[in-house]
Amino acid sequence: MTAFFLKGSCARMVGSGNVSSGGATTDALIEHRREIADLLQRIKNRRLQVFGLYGTPVALVVTLLVWAGLKVFIWLNADTPTAINGIFAAAALLLGAAAVVQAIAEFGDSSPWTDSETSVRELKLDLALAEERHILEARRRTPPAMDRQASYKERIPGEIARLRGESRHYRRLHLLMQWLLFFSSAAISAVTAWYDPPQPAKGVLIGLGFTVTVITAAAGYFKPRERSFNLQQTADSIEQHTTALELGIAPYGAANEDENLGLFAATVEGIRAEQRMREQQLDQPQQGQQQVI
Repeated sequence: MTAFFLKGSCARMVGSGNVSSGGATTDALIEHRREIADLLQRIKNRRLQVFGLYGTPVALVVTLLVWAGLKVFIWLNADTPTAINGIFAAAALLLGAAAVVQAIAEFGDSSPWTDSETSVRELKLDLALAEERHILEARRRTPPAMDRQASYKERIPGEIARLRGESRHYRRLHLLMQWLLFFSSAAISAVTAWYDPPQPAKGVLIGLGFTVTVITAAAGYFKPRERSFNLQQTADSIEQHTTALELGIAPYGAANEDENLGLFAATVEGIRAEQRMREQQLDQPQQGQQQVI
């Protein structure tokens, strides 16, 4: 009896130890991802800061040169209009103030910029090192295959929602293009029947004909209807397999949960690979699609 209690307590200790280890692994990997995301955002911010720091003085010089060029080539023997002087003076003042503020923010002692006087190259190096640490940490703390497959299963609802959202986007785009095409085509006939003189019907017909041509070409090139159909079909197929896994029905009726999760992950990845292939075929010209098929 004592041995039984000791064995139970040991099992609980091992289980709690596994949970604690798993939680530490998750926290460590999340921390690495946060560091990488923070560095990516810092690189974007730093690029904007450097662009503004060096681009604003250049824009100021170009503005002054354009102002002087207008005076020399257009209003050399006359006074420059007050409106033109006001616009260029306001633009030069604004650019000059922006250049001064950015220079103070970059080289000042108490700079509000996090990475002042730091090059984008250094931040990219920090990002590369952070990604390398994340890879090494993930390799060292790689969870068992069953845990990874279970985690993959939990991410599937978000993937289904993304696919359906993109499907709705392309379906609405297709409907908008079709309605514009309908109205423009009908308006061409109506304007042609209503107006006898060439004007203003001529300009209206040119605009409507241009609209019809652009919409027809865009619909044939981007194929929003086909993209919407493929995305919706992929989402429905993945949802069907997810439901089958949760209910334990074919093809996920095996008694071993590891086998079911492995089959589910392989099946969903196959469906996603087919979806990517269909997207690539839609991006190719018609002749290229026939060759691929």
